[in-house]
Amino acid sequence: MEDPKTQIEILNGCELRTTRIFEAPRPMVFRAWTDPAQLAQWWGPAGFRNTFEEFDLRPGGHWRFVMHGPDGTDYPNHSVFVEVVEPERLVLDHVVAPQFRLTARFEDLGGVRTRLVWHMDFKTAKTFDSVKGFAVEGNVQNMERLAAHLAGR
Repeated sequence: MEDPKTQIEILNGCELRTTRIFEAPRPMVFRAWTDPAQLAQWWGPAGFRNTFEEFDLRPGGHWRFVMHGPDGTDYPNHSVFVEVVEPERLVLDHVVAPQFRLTARFEDLGGVRTRLVWHMDFKTAKTFDSVKGFAVEGNVQNMERLAAHLAGR
């Protein structure tokens, strides 16, 4: 999926970096990632919805949820928050397959503009290769869903 607003980079054979500038102030973008009611509305690729079971936003806290695919397939997820620095950075470890560390950096560009740098560092190149085909497009769709969510607020 082509999206001129979203930049995708593959680094070191096992890292995926997705970058986009949003027309929203940094606290609003950060809140969209840290308020479970908002996050459940936009998280995931197009057509997905979410059921959150646990969302404990603090280092060591757990985020357990199920992504429901448009074809009816359920995808259980479990992550553990490593770092929460409001409104600058979130770091979490996705502890079920595929394992990766997600770092989201929220850069204030002044006024109502925020650059989001979403970095996924997979445990191995083999793990990344197994998900690369859908992760790249999925991240672009996720950024589109976040942009639509922010535009509606």
